[in-house]
Formats: sequence, structure tokens, C-alpha cells
Amino acid sequence: MAKEELSLEQLAKEIYKGAGGMNNVASVTHCMTRVRMSVRDRDEVNEAQLKAIPGVLGVVDDEQLQVIIGPGKVNKVAKEMASQAGVALGEEIQASASGKDAVNQKAAEMKAAQKAKQKQSPFKALLKDISNIFVPMIPAFVGAGLVAGIASVLTNMVTAGSLDAATWQQYIDVMNILKNGMFSFLVIYTGVNAAQVFGATPTLGGVIGGVVTLTGMNPEAPIINLFNGQPLAAQQGGILGVIFAVWLLSKVEKKLHDIVPEAIDIIVTPTISLLVIGLAEIFLIMPLAGFISNGLVGGINWILNVGGAFSGFVLGASFLPMVMFGLHQILTPIHIQMIEATGSTQLLPILAMAGAGQVGAALALWIRLRKDKELTEMIKGALPVGILGIGEPLIYGVTLPLGKPFITACIGGGVGGAVIGALGNVGATAIGPSGAALIPLIANGHWLGYILGLLAGYAGGFVATYFFGIPKEKLAAEKMAEEQPVAPVAQTSVPTSEIAATTEFFAVANGEVKPVSESTDAVFSQKMMGEGYFVVPKEGTIYAPVSGTVSSVFPTKHAVGITTDNGLEVLLHMGVNTVELDGKPFDLKVAEGQKVTPDTIVADVDLAAIKAAGKGTDMLVLVTNMDKVKNEILEKVGATEAKTPVMKVEV
Repeated sequence: MAKEELSLEQLAKEIYKGAGGMNNVASVTHCMTRVRMSVRDRDEVNEAQLKAIPGVLGVVDDEQLQVIIGPGKVNKVAKEMASQAGVALGEEIQASASGKDAVNQKAAEMKAAQKAKQKQSPFKALLKDISNIFVPMIPAFVGAGLVAGIASVLTNMVTAGSLDAATWQQYIDVMNILKNGMFSFLVIYTGVNAAQVFGATPTLGGVIGGVVTLTGMNPEAPIINLFNGQPLAAQQGGILGVIFAVWLLSKVEKKLHDIVPEAIDIIVTPTISLLVIGLAEIFLIMPLAGFISNGLVGGINWILNVGGAFSGFVLGASFLPMVMFGLHQILTPIHIQMIEATGSTQLLPILAMAGAGQVGAALALWIRLRKDKELTEMIKGALPVGILGIGEPLIYGVTLPLGKPFITACIGGGVGGAVIGALGNVGATAIGPSGAALIPLIANGHWLGYILGLLAGYAGGFVATYFFGIPKEKLAAEKMAEEQPVAPVAQTSVPTSEIAATTEFFAVANGEVKPVSESTDAVFSQKMMGEGYFVVPKEGTIYAPVSGTVSSVFPTKHAVGITTDNGLEVLLHMGVNTVELDGKPFDLKVAEGQKVTPDTIVADVDLAAIKAAGKGTDMLVLVTNMDKVKNEILEKVGATEAKTPVMKVEV
């Protein structure tokens, strides 16, 4: 439930109450985003009460008490507060015996509880992070997946004797090289993107991802798994192990940045970070996954011995989680042993049903959420490769980020596995991809049974997802979109079809892009004002971060508001605490109402003057109306040139 809207008069009174009453406030000023108060007695300030006020985005207690309101409204609130005190902005407020207001504690507690309910659950936050990690890789998944699927079909046809190996093998090899450019190094790409999401250095994240390949390990003297005494195997820990390790890296890196002297930070921080996290990954995260893998061998063999529909359902439903944790490696020896003993592996067709469940789930999502254009476009791209047995685009781009559909997709995989397990004698003559690409490898002409399993997997994933797997918030958004009346469009308005759902953000200067979480200003780093990034500039020419219309220019010239055509409210905040410089370092080149693009110069900034005043030069870009945002991805951090794309925001 959203907080009730307060009038300016009520909001000003509530802020005074939280600040200890008007008697406790010596003066009121404001900047582009916050009301700034000098207070007489810090002990009288009730931060919890201030944070619970409807319309207050956050509180910072620094040299001044700062109450975050947001651009556009903050100036009105500050003026109202000054008016209630009978002074002009910045003038001293005289204390009076009757000026102190009582605190309504019960109301504050209720509002605080209400705000707590609005916070995103840790599980949903994790799913959103996973989505942000993998969504940028979807085009590569799709392209490499289609190449891999074609190569798999050709390989299986060569193995089955339908194609001549001498003619086709080199074409297959070329396609496999292209495919391996993506999938062999997926852990590295994952490490890079995870570092961007968690605020670590992307290249260090890539190194941490690459560690699980164990490149450089001497096979004659392998690293020993501390849990079982066996040689450590590459890829143990899987994708989620890499994500967890990079999350730890972000924590270690940030801590080291705080304590290591700046002069040696570039040397000490990355070295210690890699040593600490790399050793933890090699000697703890990977061995732990290996220990679990070995423990599963006995369980899988028991399930196989039980056989039938039960065996098929359990294995088909559990395979995708095993892949995510890198535990599927334990199945390779079982496949090989079964092929050597019987001529085929009856395990592989069952496990292939996991991908069929994903396909069915994606189809259900497509039908139930057809108004969600981004989701449906992603499904359109991922379905063909999913049918060919390449499941990563569907897993990481569609079902896993939504939560429930991943579970119902696994159930669909179980249904397909149960059908194959019940039919029996459906085996594959070699280890290869799943999906439709596996059909040529089905042994003894039992390909019809395998196809029946695929169809059952599709149907199981579809039905389970259609009726039980659609997230409530997605259904609500779909219903709202269907019920939304189509308003007549004025001649001067922009046609809906021409308003993009995704807005691209650009670097505003030559320099280094960093996530907003690394800002030295707590208001921005804690994302009280919204999500975004900042550029540490090398030069003072500052460009617009997006295309849109200048909606506000702060009198001290340090902050500019821009509204995009699709309604995003963007704040360009030039420098940290530069409101105190009275606009002297800023030569503005734009005015309110002016149309701008990323090629538009917003200001020429005297960086030397800002530094001489002891202020930060960070050029911050934030989306302040995050309630309009479905998803945001910071795609680039590190060294950059002005006008380079760095972030995408979907509305």
C-alpha cells in the first residue's frame, strides 16, 4: 500500500515534528533534492519519524540534517517550511517557548511498518540481480544457441550414419568453435556482469569466473578437494557458485577501498581481493559443490534402480537445479558407463525433458502475459534454441528471474521424464544436446517414445505454469494493461508507438563510469533518490545523459532535471555538495523547456574550482521516479568516453 499523499502544509509540519519541533530548527535551505536544516539539538531529532513521513525518500544526518524529497517538490516544501517559521529561506528561525510540537509516536510506528512492507524481499532482490546479470547475454545465448543446435543436429546425423562425416565434419567443427566462444567462457561473462550488478570491478569479476575452469592446473599434480581427498574438477560450483564468489568479491573490494591508502589502492586492493576470493573459491566453494555432487551419485543410482515413472519424474524435475549448481558433471561417468554396458544411455533422454518443461513454461508465459512486450520478445528469441536443447536463454532470461515459472518448468520436465521412464528402453547412443536435436541419436528406433516425452514435457510445463506459475504482480500488470482505456491522442502529442519502452543512458563526460552505490554522498549511494550511475570526469564538458526535455534547472546551476518522452524523470547532479558553491564553477548551456540529446552540451564545468573548494567532481545521473521503472541494467563501468551508452532503463 502506498503512503497517503500529504499537502505541502502537512508535509512541512511533519518534517518539523521529526526534526524536534520548530524550536529545534535554526534555519532551512534546500538543494535540488533535499531540504537542509541546521538543528540546535541533535538528540531531539527523530530520524525514524522523519523517514516514515509520506513524501520523504530518506534522511541523512551530516553537518546538516538533510531530508530527501526529490526534485520538483523540494523547493515548494522548503518554502512552505520557511513560511510557517515566518522567515526567508536561509534566515535564522527564532526559538519560542510555544514552538515545539509533540510527536505522534503511534502514527510514526504505523508508517514505518507500512514502509517496511513495501521493501522488496531478499528472494525477489536476488532474482532481480540474477536477471540483470544474464539479460545482457541473451542475444549471445540466442545466436550461439542456434549455431549449437544446428551443429548438434548435424553431429547426431553423422553419428547415426545419415550424413557423410568426411563431407560434414569440418562444417560442424566451425559451428562448434563459434558456439564455444559463448558457452565455454560463460563463467567469465557471468563474472563480469555479476561484478557490474554488485558494484565490483568487472575485470576482477571475470577473473573470478574464470577461476572455476582451473586453467593452468597441473593434471599430474591436481589440486585436492578438501572434502573428499579427490582431485578438484573444473566447473564445480557452476554459475551460481561464480555469482556467490563475485558477490563476496564486491564486499571485500569495497572494504579494502575504505581502508587502503589511495596511493597504493590500485595495487593492493585488486591483489588482496583476488587472493582472498580466489582461494575461497578454489578451496571452499568448488570443493563444497564437489562434495555435494559425490553425495548425489548414490541417490541418483538408487533412483535409476527404482526405474519407471517415479525415476523419470524425479530426474527430469531435478536436472535444471543441478545444472545451475554445476552438479550435472557427476552424470557424465554414468552416461559413459551405461553406453559401454548397453550401447545407449537411458538417463540422457529423461534429463532432456527438463528443457521441454522450460519450453512449455515459456509458451504459457507468452499467452498469459502477452501485453508484456519485453518478456514476449525475449521468449520469441529464446524458444527456437530452447526447442533445439539450448536452455540458458529461457532459464536465465525468462523463468528463473520470475521465480514461480522456473519451478513449474521443472515440474513439466518431471512430467516428460515420467512418460519416458514409464515407456522404458528409450536411450541415446551418445552424449549430446537435448531437445529436438537429440532425436537422431535415439537408439533402436525408439524415437517415437522420445517425441512423446517431449510433448508431455511441453504440455506439463505449459499447464503447470498457465495455472500456477504466473507471478501475481505480472498478472496484475497484465490486467491493468488490458483494462487501460485508450485515450484520444492530441495532434501535438507523441504517438504511443513512437515512445520507446527502453531508454538508453549515456556517459556525460570523458572519464570513468561507476555505479551510484559507490558515490561518496550517502543520499545517492543508498539510492534514496533512485537508481543510476556517475562519471568521474577527466574534462569539464558535460553532455546530456538522455534524450528529452529540460524540466528544471536549479538556481545554483549544479543540477538539471530532464524528462524523457516515456516519462522518466532524470536528474543530472554535477558534483557532490556543490550547492554550496553558488553556481560559480558551472557555465550552463541549456534552459528549461529545451530539447536535448546525448550530443547536447549541458554545461562547461570548472573541475579545478570544485576540487579547490574541497568538493567532489562526480557527475551523477539518477532516475528519480523509480516507481515507473520495470528494470534497469548498468551495462558499462570503467573507463569511457562521453556519449557512450552505459545503462538501459525499461518502463
